[in-house]
Amino acid sequence: MIRILLKSYAFEFREPLRTAHGLWSVREGVLVKLEDAHGRIGYGEASPVPGFGRETTATVQARLAAIGDKSTDEAIDEVVIQEGGTVGFALAAARAEMAGGTELTRVHDYLPVAALLPAGRGATRVAMERAEMGFRTFKLKVGVADPRDERGWLDEVLAELPAESRVRLDANGAWERRQAEGWLDYCADRAMIEFVEQPVAAGGAKMEDLLRGLAEDYPTKLALDESLVGREDLWRWIDGEWSGVWVLKVALLGDPSALQHVIKTHGLDVVYSSALETAVGARSLYEMAFAHAGKSRELGTGVWPLFTDRRANGPTAMPFVRWSDVETLNKEELWNAVS
Repeated sequence: MIRILLKSYAFEFREPLRTAHGLWSVREGVLVKLEDAHGRIGYGEASPVPGFGRETTATVQARLAAIGDKSTDEAIDEVVIQEGGTVGFALAAARAEMAGGTELTRVHDYLPVAALLPAGRGATRVAMERAEMGFRTFKLKVGVADPRDERGWLDEVLAELPAESRVRLDANGAWERRQAEGWLDYCADRAMIEFVEQPVAAGGAKMEDLLRGLAEDYPTKLALDESLVGREDLWRWIDGEWSGVWVLKVALLGDPSALQHVIKTHGLDVVYSSALETAVGARSLYEMAFAHAGKSRELGTGVWPLFTDRRANGPTAMPFVRWSDVETLNKEELWNAVS
């Protein structure tokens, strides 16, 4: 039998995050601890993102609690397969660690990371600071102000960055068709734009057809993000032969080993991205990224330190993350810090 322990957490962000649903000040989720009869232990994290998919902290807490405080390998396997999502991610990661380590084989000692830029006029100053630190890939939020202003600010950023730099634009689904077309016309003349992430809203066949049409009509690559909130979405876009970029918030997509197999089998062009998880989930995210042997882009993990409690943070945002940085993440310390 395997003992199952749960702790719900609520960690304050160092600065509130502005989202489509307003300001987000506290990150909530559930930490999972598994322990077998031999005293072996594994940790996992189930941390849904508000407004991103169908899971909520309440539904995750209820589903994990329903398993009970004891289970078997077979029963946990069944939950991982059935649930996917953050519950599957947490249980699969914890069980793999308990059994002696992840099934993923590390093939890198360090990986490059993309720098996050603030939306608005202040992006240029931050971009210059990050470039001096050594960053060469940058992510900029757009779709939050007048497009003419945003393009002017972006041109300032592009003019100041080193010539070999690349900039990712993240619209978070904010644009209608004409706005997206205007932006993609603009991007076509700017080689430093690496890709545009989720230019139009996710959900429904009409919006998916629009996204595919834009990808076919313009030279700038497009990336899926909000369109990938669960395994069903992942397989639908695979079956539809999406040829663009896949921004994968792996903490939302179930068993990391199973997801890695899908990525390898289908040769997906991926960005491993944070879902603003704590150090527990970050460790599992990095285990996937460091085991990736195919094509992958700069990590979308330049988010930490996110939390006022340093124990909850993943590796501090730097141009490269080293495996030795990942190994310092102390999951037991974080578990003990949650009351």
